[in-house]
Amino acid sequence: MREIPQFALPAGYHFRGFRPGDDRTWTAIVRAAEPFQTIADDLFGREYLANAGALPERMFFVATDAGDDVATISAWWQSDWRNPHDAGRIHWVAVRPDHQGRGPSKAMMTQAMNCLARHHDRAMLATSSGRVWAIKVYLDFGFLPDPQQLDLGEVAAAWRQLQDSLHHPRLVAALSGDR
Repeated sequence: MREIPQFALPAGYHFRGFRPGDDRTWTAIVRAAEPFQTIADDLFGREYLANAGALPERMFFVATDAGDDVATISAWWQSDWRNPHDAGRIHWVAVRPDHQGRGPSKAMMTQAMNCLARHHDRAMLATSSGRVWAIKVYLDFGFLPDPQQLDLGEVAAAWRQLQDSLHHPRLVAALSGDR
């Protein structure tokens, strides 16, 4: 959390914070970006409304200069029963498909990680192995597979398969046991 890579949004984009009614904006962006699961109408409420007061500080949207909302990321938290301190959590990163590959993702991670660093000593995220290019960004920001999960054969196999595509130096070290 001390050496967060700093990236700015590309020209034509800007950040904005959460505002009333953005539950619908968030749902539309996540639905458009999510290839693996169906996004239920009540997902936003289940994920965020118990802590709605934190949304203005911890949920970010990327908009075009024309005013179209195209991406979202949350700097949330994850309670961990093994540790009395909550971990920061990168939560629900989504970019509309027509804006993927245009450069907002790294700037979104910078924005969220800077927020998490103000509140937490450590950060985590959850993802799936099908999100290859998102995982590359996460590795670039210092995230690594959970070492305990790497002890599970199928999990380690999925990470090795990812490494065949990514060839990422941090992942090489993690998979070799040099953690």
